[in-house]
Amino acid sequence: MMPSPYVLVLYYSHHGATAKMAQHLADGIEQVAGMEARLRTVQTISNVCEATEESIPSDGAIYCTEDDLRYCSGLALGSPTRFGNVAAPLKYFLDGTSSLWMTGALVNKPATVFTSTSSLHGGQETTLITMMIPLLHHGMVIAGIPYTESALTNTLSGGTPYGASHLSGQPGSNRSLTDDEKQLCTAQGRRVATLAIQLSRGTQ
Repeated sequence: MMPSPYVLVLYYSHHGATAKMAQHLADGIEQVAGMEARLRTVQTISNVCEATEESIPSDGAIYCTEDDLRYCSGLALGSPTRFGNVAAPLKYFLDGTSSLWMTGALVNKPATVFTSTSSLHGGQETTLITMMIPLLHHGMVIAGIPYTESALTNTLSGGTPYGASHLSGQPGSNRSLTDDEKQLCTAQGRRVATLAIQLSRGTQ
């Protein structure tokens, strides 16, 4: 039995900022009738070979499975910036999705990306673009944020046409998402959900 249509909000968050963004994207997704948001995260990576983690995290979103990705109607992918690139735990998960690539399971499904950085010029746009690359290999349709969203022009913190972003500040600073950042996350979620419905109708 196929699950109800959903957009997978898949993210990795170390200090919590990306997780907060994910929730705002989920809120936008669920503003679209007929579409649910499914929040999932990935396990961290240890350089100690013997290290293991529980199969269910102690709090927050549960870990993503291959089937969560296989059966999604759309994808919102989020990561903090690591030297202008996607964080290793999320990259590790994506590196293991070759079976989905071989079967074309994600072809023609919409995808969008979001990120957070501790500094304003910390590689937000390069991270967003590098996150798109494996999704393009999977044949997904990439959706950014159009400039018809006024917050994209007004923002003095995060926000790019490539995807939502957030200036989180240094660890421990507890910098909240600004109103513009929240608005852009919600708009991005709403857009990918709308596109998921439109594209799925085109394949029926």
